[in-house]
Amino acid sequence: MGISYGPFPASNSIVLEQAFSSRIKRLYCSWMLNIFVSRLVTAAAPERTARSLGYSRGKPAADSFLSVHHDVGNEMEESLEIRSFEFDQLPSATQFASQIESNNIPAVFKGCIKDWKAFPNWNPTEGGLDYLQERLGTSVVEAMLSRTAPIFYGDIRRHERVALPFSTFIGLCKQHKQKMYDGCDDSVEPEIHRQVDSNLESPSLLSGDVAPQQLYLAQAPIMSAENEETVQLETLKEDIVTPAFLETKKLAAINLWMNNAKSKSSTHYDPHHNLLCIVAGCKQVVLWPPAASPMLYPMSVYGEASNHSSISLENPDFSIYPRAEHSGEYSQKVILHAGDALFIPEGWFHQVDSDDLTIAVNFWWRSSIMSSLSEHMDAYYLRRILRRMMDREMNQALAKASSADRERLKRHACEIHTNGELDSMEHDLDQSCQKQDLKGKEPQQRILLQKIGPCSLQALHDLVSLVHDCVNVADINQPMQSSSTFNSELNVKNDNGKIMTTEMFHLEDDPIAKILWTLEPHALQEVFVVMAHNFPRTLEVLILHLLSPVGAEVLTRKFDEMDQKTSEEDRKKFYQVFYGAFDDQFAAMDAILNRKELFALQAFKNVMDKYLGEKL
Repeated sequence: MGISYGPFPASNSIVLEQAFSSRIKRLYCSWMLNIFVSRLVTAAAPERTARSLGYSRGKPAADSFLSVHHDVGNEMEESLEIRSFEFDQLPSATQFASQIESNNIPAVFKGCIKDWKAFPNWNPTEGGLDYLQERLGTSVVEAMLSRTAPIFYGDIRRHERVALPFSTFIGLCKQHKQKMYDGCDDSVEPEIHRQVDSNLESPSLLSGDVAPQQLYLAQAPIMSAENEETVQLETLKEDIVTPAFLETKKLAAINLWMNNAKSKSSTHYDPHHNLLCIVAGCKQVVLWPPAASPMLYPMSVYGEASNHSSISLENPDFSIYPRAEHSGEYSQKVILHAGDALFIPEGWFHQVDSDDLTIAVNFWWRSSIMSSLSEHMDAYYLRRILRRMMDREMNQALAKASSADRERLKRHACEIHTNGELDSMEHDLDQSCQKQDLKGKEPQQRILLQKIGPCSLQALHDLVSLVHDCVNVADINQPMQSSSTFNSELNVKNDNGKIMTTEMFHLEDDPIAKILWTLEPHALQEVFVVMAHNFPRTLEVLILHLLSPVGAEVLTRKFDEMDQKTSEEDRKKFYQVFYGAFDDQFAAMDAILNRKELFALQAFKNVMDKYLGEKL
């Protein structure tokens, strides 16, 4: 769809289109991101058309910039609540795929695996440890060794992978079970270390004394589609049955998870769909949706543990990770007992607490979304999703200013009208108007201040006062050296006499942006028309030198709102008046667009920090 620059004078329209078409395309074309660069792609909304800088365009897109998304600090949405299914309600493969898996929301299946041979045979209280020891003999497995036990962190720098015979691990489990029966606490025993070493043909990676509770058999492969050579426990496949609702899935892996003492896993997400099945014992699983990533501070995307949270479980430092203090508002907790299974969709963060002698099996498989993606499309989806997340970040930055702010402005304007302060404002504005260089305009061309409403008059007075307070009045009356850059010859100062910056990105920090945000579209139109006629130099200073990145974002959104509520002819007249106040219309548009891009750049940096753990 072509873009018409109707609001500008006809003589300039072709030049303006040439000057801005490449910039507009660069700003508003393709979109970005898959979370943590693992190609976790969801269906992206249709592309938006270019937002208004004072030109007309087609109908606004469905996912308009004006829509406000809920902030990530809100409590868990009802639509993300975990569902639970009893044994007689287990879904078919078709029902699971269409009603559960496709929604990417966890689900609990009670008693799902009670018909497995493993369910009675592996039970430690029914001789299950002896059974496992007999079945697997001297098979060598890799276990996690953690010096921070009972917490096991996925970061490779915080644990070791050590090789040991499966029978040795079972022996440690029996030892711990006996201590539990005797009512004793585990203690570090040097002979455990010697026992592990003596059973291996090659030297063990264990060093120093090791307590049983420091070892966790995590992700020991029973089946692996990608690397069959790593499969250590294939014999156990005879004791388990793939649940019927997964029978159509192409499984990537089946793993055994077994701990002898209570343990806690660090918060992380998986790059595959996951069905966690509890064979013996009990697990508590805390889950967060992918949208809660900012609260969990994921590790750097290029790191070896990019799918893990940076937050320490034993002693979280909220001074370093302030958002983490509210992470509980997002979480849901599930208690799984022997026989139960939990579907954990890809990308969902989870933290697992396991009771003593808990045994579990999990199934991993690729999601249909990931399976259907072609690699040559990755760059496109990356840009689309990143852009959508940037849009949400910008919406959240402005969401704090609600309709209540507009109502306060209206009430304030009514009080001023009742108290007779309007005459005083009009007098102040008249005095300011007389001091302005009106670019040769005759007095009768001025728009009478009495014709605008109380809210508009209040906003006009505040804007003019802010500009005049920040800039020497003498400088306003000098010919303006317009430029598309941020450099300025003006003495722009705050109340303390310090040079002001226009690099503000937060609405609450910018008084000019707050005034623009609280105005209704028609009121803002009134204000700018009066400024263009009566205060052209003030308008130039406001746009070219005092408009911050957040102010530019607010301004263009207001232009969008005005465009949707006015006719094409009225839009054209307004923009002719607005841009006609500038000596250089190119500089005015450039100033708005440059700062708008800075606001989007800050949103991009925020997304990279919150979701990818990258500070730019």
